[in-house]
Amino acid sequence: VKALVEEVRGDKIAMIFPEGRITVTGSLMKVYEGPGMIADKAQARLLPIRIDGAQYTPFSRLRGKVHIRWFPKITLTVLPPCDFQLPDEVRGRKRRQMAASKLYDLMSGMMFEASDSNETLLRALMRARRLHGGAKIVCEDPLRQPMNYKNLISAAFAFSRVLGRSVPAPAADVAVPAVGVLLPNMTGTVLTFFALHVLRRTPAMLNFSAGAAQIVSACQTAKLTHVVSARRFVEMGKLGPVVEAIEAAGVQMLYLEDLRKQIGTLDKIYALAARVWPEALYCLRRGEAAPDDAAVVLFTSGSEGTPKGVVLSHKNIRANCHQIGSRVDFGPTDIVFNCLPMFHSFGLTGGTLLPILSGLRAFYYPSPLHYRIVPELVYDTNATIMFGTDTFLSGYARFAHPYDFHAIRYIFAGAEKLKDETRKTYAEKYGVRIFEGYGATETAPVISINTPMHNKPGSVGRLLPGIASRLESVPGIDGNAGKLVIHGPNIMKGYLLASAPGVLQPPEGGWYDTGDIVGVDEAGYITIQGRMKRFAKIGGEMVSLTAVETAIQKLWPETMHAVVSVKDDKKGERLVLFTTQPDAKGEDILRHFRELGLNELSIPRQIEPAAEIPLLGTGKTDYVTLQKMADAL
Repeated sequence: VKALVEEVRGDKIAMIFPEGRITVTGSLMKVYEGPGMIADKAQARLLPIRIDGAQYTPFSRLRGKVHIRWFPKITLTVLPPCDFQLPDEVRGRKRRQMAASKLYDLMSGMMFEASDSNETLLRALMRARRLHGGAKIVCEDPLRQPMNYKNLISAAFAFSRVLGRSVPAPAADVAVPAVGVLLPNMTGTVLTFFALHVLRRTPAMLNFSAGAAQIVSACQTAKLTHVVSARRFVEMGKLGPVVEAIEAAGVQMLYLEDLRKQIGTLDKIYALAARVWPEALYCLRRGEAAPDDAAVVLFTSGSEGTPKGVVLSHKNIRANCHQIGSRVDFGPTDIVFNCLPMFHSFGLTGGTLLPILSGLRAFYYPSPLHYRIVPELVYDTNATIMFGTDTFLSGYARFAHPYDFHAIRYIFAGAEKLKDETRKTYAEKYGVRIFEGYGATETAPVISINTPMHNKPGSVGRLLPGIASRLESVPGIDGNAGKLVIHGPNIMKGYLLASAPGVLQPPEGGWYDTGDIVGVDEAGYITIQGRMKRFAKIGGEMVSLTAVETAIQKLWPETMHAVVSVKDDKKGERLVLFTTQPDAKGEDILRHFRELGLNELSIPRQIEPAAEIPLLGTGKTDYVTLQKMADAL
């Protein structure tokens, strides 16, 4: 090390592989302290270089894990040089650790910067087919009919022709030409998703658990004219009233069973051609989507309870996949178990698109609520990576056999706070670490994540590469904490609002206000301290407190009501209703919400009669006082 330091100080060039060995995962591995210490002692400039493609040669250490072939394309990506400086006051062991951490951040940033996010999802799918082989199985569901890249791409091209005959050209005043998708987790949903992309339409993933009123509002917000679903799903999910409400709103339903019967001979010939020449076939189509075009519309609750459409571009999703891949060492031998719904950004990006576009095999299960079945299927599929929320993971822990998670390497938790007892149960009973992350639909969705190499229990990890952030001061919040505002390539393209249907409203200056109050320590770990926005997260679902108040006001218009949320051991949070209605009962609220078609998660579980609702000097409800009252209760 001393000799290397002297050489670099003498203006000579040293080439160092900071991982210390040839990778056996295809991803970034452990970064040693030595290279960072050399750079620090020599005050050297660093020139990051990434070698990509050599892992597919016959000389690769990944033989048996990746698609080996002669003469693969090998790329050297050279990034701009950068200085390597550490604070002078940091000394000894802590300085060496800081040097290693900074070098790791530089390397993971290089992994992200050297990845090509400037491509559409369909192009990324075809590129994954070339890299990993057309016979590589990428998705499967409980029907046990595995689908490889060739079958998926050819079926998507054929199905796009059928959809094209059923869906007319979009109106000129619609910013995002979307088609609704009302389907559960299954291979048919993935097929529909990519078929719409071949057709140059944007899938609008509808939350089938949201209630009829919310789904109709979402259709109107995105100006949907058609929704793709399946008769079997509607029947088994008891979604008849939802379908009736959609059709009553003037939206036409298209069923997979009917569309399948319309596949003709020319469509089958088209599918055969797509098995061999998908890129050429796609180029022959009129026009091609740009990376900045809309790739998907996801829906989240608005401040007034009406769903907001979050429009994510191809580039947003690809960037977030590369950001995750630069920190987590997954590879082609991994099997992802995804039971989080695809209408949720976590389930779509993390559980669906990331595996497919990275050459991983994924197993889709339609419901995360089957606490007895999911652990059995995790065992049966030999899954190695799993996604979930605290509510679901704690449910699986109550029924799972200690051997059900024997093959699991990583479990990633998000959407709600991970409880210490859940983390402890999985570590002690199943020998699995849960890595907590943080994100939002508007960020495609991951913002920060704990990883095997950098994990701090109780935090939500460190910001992913490529994300800039700032903390805005909040009255009453001291220390290194504030409201988190971020900027990066994964920030959404814009909103679709119920007040202006079909009109895209981009984020101001490309920055996204998370509305969350967070603390950041010296190592960059983020801790969520509270929320500025009036939402509760119940069972992983966002519930607008304003919308709940509005609905209850319709039930008892002559009295005053206010809703706040408190912590709940089972669901994460629960709602407390303060009301001046003397005879308020939960049964009346339940009946009223069902009539309105609202999600039953938004029903207050605790009702507190009040002589009056405390008000601020401006006449607005004093939620601070109400929150203190609720916490005291």
